[in-house]
Amino acid sequence: MELKPLRGQHHVSAITADAKRNYEFYTKTLGMRLVKKSINQDDTSVYHLFYADERGNPGTDLTFFELPYAGQTHYGTNSISTTSLRVPSDASLNFWKQRFEQNKIDHDEISQHTGRKTLAFRDFEGQRLMLVSDENNAGVAGGKPWDKAPVPTEHAIYGLGPVILTVAKVDRSAEILTELLGYREKDSYPSLINGQPDVRVFETGEGGTGTEVHLEERNDLPVERQGRGSVHHVAFRVENEEELRGWASYLKQLRIPNSGFVERYYFKSLYFREANGILYELATDGPGFEGDESFEHLGERLSLPPYFEHQREEIEAKLKPLETKE
Repeated sequence: MELKPLRGQHHVSAITADAKRNYEFYTKTLGMRLVKKSINQDDTSVYHLFYADERGNPGTDLTFFELPYAGQTHYGTNSISTTSLRVPSDASLNFWKQRFEQNKIDHDEISQHTGRKTLAFRDFEGQRLMLVSDENNAGVAGGKPWDKAPVPTEHAIYGLGPVILTVAKVDRSAEILTELLGYREKDSYPSLINGQPDVRVFETGEGGTGTEVHLEERNDLPVERQGRGSVHHVAFRVENEEELRGWASYLKQLRIPNSGFVERYYFKSLYFREANGILYELATDGPGFEGDESFEHLGERLSLPPYFEHQREEIEAKLKPLETKE
């Protein structure tokens, strides 16, 4: 079968050591909706929290694994070094800058990359984040903000923007994006670090902020050591299960080590590492998060995929209670 272009970002999964503070920051400060309180399906003793738009539309999810004993991240190369979040306009960035100042959130000044205004900031664990204005954006659509969030909908976060990868050897990562995954190189912009090469911009599908991967080469850093405040992996959108199985066959044919098809219940997945060791996931757009909770009550209870339901009592006993019902 002929594979269709990837559709852009599906989700980004990061690491926190404190689920309670994480929940409070991403829902109360950033105004994202917790659409699923679940478990890490590869380690059922820890939470997996999904923050997104009103219903967890693909391309809007920022997720966290809680690893209570995770050490501090030692930043470096071969990492997903910044996750950006889409907001509607340049005026939204002014709103957020004020909000960050009021809430004493560590942030930079508003700046500009590839024709868009941005605002970089960090959460309480040093997670590297950036708001990106969609005022001049064309391309893949964002999601729909939750109207019960503590942030006005005209300024609310409504999707994932570009992911920035910091790598030791940029050409190897660029080749994976273009030759394997079908991305096209679109643009570049100067590095913020003197003496470092320009950051290269790649996009897929319809293009736009929700489809971009930015590659930053750094020869002055060690390899990153992950911990709290780092990103575990980035997932890209595949239309459906048939398409995902086509990708699994294609990677096998090319002898690229990968997980093969993985059932995640809320979507189907496939994992592999790109040339600089960064973990990529391909994930289907559906079924979505409303198979086990209604839209009105997303994220309120511990959701377990059916194949874990028989272990509920044992799983709940290991988890520290996390109250998410408002």
